[in-house]
Amino acid sequence: MQRLSAVKGMNDILPDDSWRWEWLEGRVRALMRRHAYENIRTPIVEPTALFVRGLGEVTDIVEKEMYSFEDRLNGEALTLRPENTAGVVRAVVEHSLTYGGGKRLYYFGPMFRHERPQRGRYRQFHQIGAEAFGYAGAELDAELILMAQALWSELGLTDVELQINSLGQPAERLQHRAALISYFEQHIEALDEEAKQRLHKNPLRLLDSKNPQMQSVIENAPKLIDYLSAESMAHFERVQGILRANKVPFRINPRLVRGLDYYNLTVFEFVTTRLGAQGTICAGGRYDYLTEQIGGKPTPAVGWAMGMERVLELLKESDAFVSRPSLDAYAVVTDAAHWGVAMQCLQALRALGVSVQMHAGADGAIGSLKSQIKRADASGARFALIFGGDEVARGEVSVKSLRDGEGQQKTCLMSDTMSLATTLRNQSDQHV
Repeated sequence: MQRLSAVKGMNDILPDDSWRWEWLEGRVRALMRRHAYENIRTPIVEPTALFVRGLGEVTDIVEKEMYSFEDRLNGEALTLRPENTAGVVRAVVEHSLTYGGGKRLYYFGPMFRHERPQRGRYRQFHQIGAEAFGYAGAELDAELILMAQALWSELGLTDVELQINSLGQPAERLQHRAALISYFEQHIEALDEEAKQRLHKNPLRLLDSKNPQMQSVIENAPKLIDYLSAESMAHFERVQGILRANKVPFRINPRLVRGLDYYNLTVFEFVTTRLGAQGTICAGGRYDYLTEQIGGKPTPAVGWAMGMERVLELLKESDAFVSRPSLDAYAVVTDAAHWGVAMQCLQALRALGVSVQMHAGADGAIGSLKSQIKRADASGARFALIFGGDEVARGEVSVKSLRDGEGQQKTCLMSDTMSLATTLRNQSDQHV
């Protein structure tokens, strides 16, 4: 029978790598707690209309990349979520989460886009996101940017640049849109076929083109910032002022437009030069009109999403310090008759937070002391807990060091699990 493999671009995350994911998730959770953001978990599958309405019909995601299908039970049009902001907004509206005040939320999870797999871009990828609802002030834009910046500092990442821009309000964008269409129509011969198709549908996307032959034309195109109202400019300047006050360097990028229709006012990206073409590791902005598009009441909102695969790849590229959690102890039992009392001790240690791997033979045989010690050493544990016949008879367990090169050994009472746990922790700390 033919062996089945994972779908191309949808990857298994194996134990040799998954600990890094847990390490990153743990730091993000702590960051969110410090900023008073609460966790939300939304379905992987949403109504297709949610993304068509929220992201825009002429975006690449909706036109080319969504995994959409018809529910065989009732014919409903469904889609694997290509991003999660729309889903979070749907949940906020559906459950009236902003009733009585604003709401700060964050999420982890897989997203799906049907595109050619390449480094840093997969068909199933994972995002961390943070969204704040019910706050119209520039201070929330700045808070989210500062929160991401704090994470880079904690992770030891230095090759990350913050780029910001303002998209203004819809009326200002309409004026800029008309100017863009007029400008590019005058340079139609310089546009590629994709740009020509987008010109009258979504001309703002032409500014995001990576076609090198179009760059000189794009560089001279009308800039949205020149069409911003005094109010929009004041919002943008307040964001910049807060960033400067917190000594966060940034660059204003007038070509930063983001690929989704729902953004207004502040948009931003954190980019790196270490990941080639997929240099954006976190991006977001303000989207004050999305809740109305999805059927809710007008609610100002701002947020960002971070690509987990890209951040983890950057950690590797940057040689940022990431320590794999090590096992505290490995339990060695020399006689099957001792399993009951040994496991009672192990469960008590685990309840006190000590990590212990129990020996188990592949064929059910208990194995010799020598073979078990060999397995204990291979497990990466700092200590072996030896439940030998003599030790068990005395109500004791031997604690053998596996990492100091001398194999030091001492005995402890099994009944005094608190003291035993302290011994393991104190000695473990000396070997960190």
